[in-house]
Amino acid sequence: MNHASRKRRTENKTSEKQTAEVGQRAVRRGKSRLFRSATESVDKGLVYAYVGRKDRKGDFRRLWTARISAAVRNHGLTYSRFINALKKANVLLDRKVLSDMAIKDAVGFEKLCGLAKQHMTPAAA
Repeated sequence: MNHASRKRRTENKTSEKQTAEVGQRAVRRGKSRLFRSATESVDKGLVYAYVGRKDRKGDFRRLWTARISAAVRNHGLTYSRFINALKKANVLLDRKVLSDMAIKDAVGFEKLCGLAKQHMTPAAA
């Protein structure tokens, strides 16, 4: 009776190990040597990277808000009233552009503050 040899998955296993090893070259102990620990560590690192990309967007928005707030206070306004007045004036500039204007284009930003003051409600002005 002739028995067929069993299929071994050496090729796939090797490539999986190489992928895990590439992601885990600079870690200590089992995470760089043990396959299961290495793959778990690589997967967790990818999760952290994904979350970090989302967090970075919020970080930049907070930075732009702080910059705009500091700039409008020099013109006697508050951030929330400034943004509200710009919306009433149908100014469609986002916070990134407003922040950049506050730093690089003081004259243009001053004109925006003047426009915002014109479109404020009487109680807020």
